Amino acid sequence: MKTEDAIPSLEPIPAEHTTLPEKPGALRGEVWLTLQTIHAQRLFHGRVATTNKPSIVGLVGFADRLRVIWQGARGDDPYADWWLIKVHAAIEVAGDSICSSQVDLEKLLEQMDAMEVGVAASQRPYRIPLKFANPYAYRGAKLLAEFDRLVCMALTARHIGLMGGQASEDILKACARKVRGIFMIPQSYRLLKINREQVRKAMGRSHEACQLMGEVPGDVLSGECQAPLVPRKVSFPSGFSGNVQLRPGASVSDTNSSIDKNDDG
Repeated sequence: MKTEDAIPSLEPIPAEHTTLPEKPGALRGEVWLTLQTIHAQRLFHGRVATTNKPSIVGLVGFADRLRVIWQGARGDDPYADWWLIKVHAAIEVAGDSICSSQVDLEKLLEQMDAMEVGVAASQRPYRIPLKFANPYAYRGAKLLAEFDRLVCMALTARHIGLMGGQASEDILKACARKVRGIFMIPQSYRLLKINREQVRKAMGRSHEACQLMGEVPGDVLSGECQAPLVPRKVSFPSGFSGNVQLRPGASVSDTNSSIDKNDDG
């Protein structure tokens, strides 16, 4: 690399020049999710229960419930840490499965020697901003985007006769089932305002937590095993957590990371 002027040496800065200017403001950014298929759009929103059909938890409900778990983990609740481990592991397994199916479909589409096949895309894709409160909600969005691409590939292969209708349907149903299963995981967590010390000494509501969620594994309780993405632990003053609430209703743009008072038991 050449420059017109010599690069100055890193000499000590005089004391009179060490005063820093005004600090930069808070960082802000935008994240958008673009979906090509109605299959993925349905998994984004989920479905409200009716007399004939049960509810389906979508990405919105998944992200909303993860806020409660994230807040529990911030307060050193070992059950919240355990649930983050479950979410992480399930996303990894489902992601590998979807990726494997994508590879199989790519090889299938490449068999058309005399034809160049472009994967189908929507002329009017569904695009929505994401403002989640924790990284695992974004991991869920990434997984949904991968599923969306898989749907496009499977429908393309079916359209040009490389795959039968039932075969493509089986692939999509199997992968959609995995995604729905992940979105259901946070629903079984209950925020009982307990921490590791209380669980170790069987104090507070630790017995109730064990009845509702099972016995937390020893390596999770000790802190030896944890998810790769966890919040910084915060010790709240006594009585503080009881005054923190989540806003009612699930919203994709809700970044509030407080606690849902309906989880008080």
